[in-house]
Amino acid sequence: MEKLIITACLTGAEVTREQQPNLPITPDEIAEAAYECCIAGASIVHIHARDKEGNPTQDYEVYKEIKEKTEARCNIIFQPSTGGAVWHTPQQRMQPIELKPEMATLSMGTCNFGDDVFTNTEENIRIFAKRMNELKVKPELECFEKGMVDTCIRFAKQGIIKTPMHFDFVLGVPGAMGGELRDLLYMVESIPKGSTWTVAGVGRHQLTLNTAAIMLGGHARTGFEDNIYYKKGELAKSNAQLVERVARLSKELGREVATPDEARIILELKK
Repeated sequence: MEKLIITACLTGAEVTREQQPNLPITPDEIAEAAYECCIAGASIVHIHARDKEGNPTQDYEVYKEIKEKTEARCNIIFQPSTGGAVWHTPQQRMQPIELKPEMATLSMGTCNFGDDVFTNTEENIRIFAKRMNELKVKPELECFEKGMVDTCIRFAKQGIIKTPMHFDFVLGVPGAMGGELRDLLYMVESIPKGSTWTVAGVGRHQLTLNTAAIMLGGHARTGFEDNIYYKKGELAKSNAQLVERVARLSKELGREVATPDEARIILELKK
């Protein structure tokens, strides 16, 4: 079994300091959290930027500052979000792609997201994918339910998305697919051979699905974007604390954790 890739999702677009006092918000805080997660065992850092007031932003300059400060600290793979917040326009959401990161997320369909709607039309997905291809940015294909996997496969046949594909199953979002083990197995069994995958379990599903990913040969995402607790009723002290737990579990189960450069080989990235 290949080594485990751990992705640290540090901030997200919804979590606030009131909910999680240790949430990194400024570029310096996010870069420092990325460094701590890299030391703890993460090889990818998934980034949502915040403005000076702490609100979600897709501003190019803010992402640029975070990227530069992160790369000055460590060799971790910088993966910006193109999902942003549900109210960002497609044009706003695309801005971080212009930094030419090694990877960026690409959400593969529309779904309910709590009380909101996360809109991703096929036209916009094509526009995002085309620009990623032009800039040689590998998309992490965010799938919130099985129909989005089918869209990935269809787009790959059309040449819109390049293979081998790398999927991120985002499970447990209210309004989308659940986060039970059967849900993960269904998604894993639905992707083409030769693909790689990671799973992001939201809330109480995070630890269970992280552990399942280790055992199934997939990869794991952890961090405050998906879950702010270390255990029921106890807030996590840092993103790194959550990463350390996944790395420790993986080693206990006999699976080594990938370094950033080893993750680049597994995902066929070109730095």
